[in-house]
Amino acid sequence: MSDGSGRQTGGQTERTNGTSGQRVKVDAELSSYPGQTVNLRCSFLDPTGIQLTMVSWRYEANDGKSMNIAVYHPSYGPNYPASPLKDRVSFKPNPPELSSPSIEITGVKMTDEGKYICEYATYPDGNDQGTTKLVMLAKPVNSATVVTVNADTQEVVVARCESKDGRPEAKIRWVTTANGNSTEKSQKGADDTVTVTSEYRLAPTSMDNGKDITCLVDHRTQLKPESFAMKLAIQFPPKVEIKGYDNNWYVGRTNVVLICEATGNPVPVSVIWRTMSGEMPDTVQVQSNELKVLKVDDSVNTTFICEVKNRIGTTRDQLAVFVREPSKSDSNAGVVAGAVIGSLLALLLVAALVTVLITRSRRQQQGYRANGGSDMKTRIFGGGKKASKNGTSGGPGSGGVAGGNNNGPVYIDRSPNQGLGEKNNHHQPFTMGALPEVVTGTPTAQDILLRNELDEAERRKFDEMDDDERYDHFSGEGPILQLRPPPDQDDMIGDYMDDDMESQRDGSVISRTAVYV
Repeated sequence: MSDGSGRQTGGQTERTNGTSGQRVKVDAELSSYPGQTVNLRCSFLDPTGIQLTMVSWRYEANDGKSMNIAVYHPSYGPNYPASPLKDRVSFKPNPPELSSPSIEITGVKMTDEGKYICEYATYPDGNDQGTTKLVMLAKPVNSATVVTVNADTQEVVVARCESKDGRPEAKIRWVTTANGNSTEKSQKGADDTVTVTSEYRLAPTSMDNGKDITCLVDHRTQLKPESFAMKLAIQFPPKVEIKGYDNNWYVGRTNVVLICEATGNPVPVSVIWRTMSGEMPDTVQVQSNELKVLKVDDSVNTTFICEVKNRIGTTRDQLAVFVREPSKSDSNAGVVAGAVIGSLLALLLVAALVTVLITRSRRQQQGYRANGGSDMKTRIFGGGKKASKNGTSGGPGSGGVAGGNNNGPVYIDRSPNQGLGEKNNHHQPFTMGALPEVVTGTPTAQDILLRNELDEAERRKFDEMDDDERYDHFSGEGPILQLRPPPDQDDMIGDYMDDDMESQRDGSVISRTAVYV
């Protein structure tokens, strides 16, 4: 506590009035509960040079009334004038010392609250005094409740908090996410206690139901605010919604379900399913809030109604079901899928077969190239025996074509220096044999050889050339032999015997223009 000059003095106030050196020391404030005993201390510090003649205590109520409650004179002793505190107030010690005339009040009441003034009569400086404020405390009884209300558009009280018979007056505040406001009122009770009531108001909706709301009560008698946590209780009729329909109910579909979802306060007590026509289809099973259709048919092509009831009211929702014909694409889906998969597998099989054949052909061609000239010649001209250098066939002394094949191809020198019937002994020798296939047009032997030596891209490029480009490309290679299809057997002697063919001793006939190896 501080004195008039702001100095702390161990709970008592040093006050200086009048002449310097006169001091009255008292407690600035005391608090007490009803029925307790309080001590009001007073002393005069450093009375040197001052004569203390008398001391008195005066009580000043909160309403402004003032009265003496105790007086002490060294010659006449203590005295207690008539007052509301008579018989409950006394000097301590008794008789007191004039320098410290403290008093004691027993059985204090709420009405004893007010100011208590210790006043000295001195000589030669006159009167000097000090004041103590007595605060009477009453610990309130605090409580809070939720008010159950129905959803409404008007503001109503949804929660109430009360601090009853407290002194001094309590402070109440609210903590909540609800969009409302509070009102507060105070009422005096017995012994000047105060009851404070605070009400929280809002226009309640179903969304406010269950929201948290807390009342906090602050009071001097409490170390911390007393807290009351609650939840708003807003009653409303059921909210109903039918779920589960996917707009794809077709004839023959099985085990489809509708669910009637409902919320309300209080909790709904009944759920009733019915149809707009009033008759429930035979294929329907109902269990509480669930409606199950075992098999969809035309009888469920109707409007289903779910009706939910609680104490506040009844609410319903309805759903119109449209039954569709079964989709053809759905029924033939397996056949279509099988046909598609089968077609794809067939295409893959054909593609694999073609790939194998092409790969095999290419490997055969590569094998012909790798076997050298004899395999190449055999591929082009056939698989007969080699002719001897002296033109005989088979063993020594024979002069026919190998294998006795007299229908082999005829080679003609196409160079400008040679005629059609002249012998081409200056050409490189070739093994004669039967062609594996009929050659159309007039491809040259060089063409055939080159085709087998080229890869696929080069062969296509070679085929796209005309004859002049091919001859120009190979102009430096000397005369090129042209492969001519063999003549018919009937015309063979007539066309070539006279100018090209030559009889041998063993009866065979060979060409004069062909070169043999």
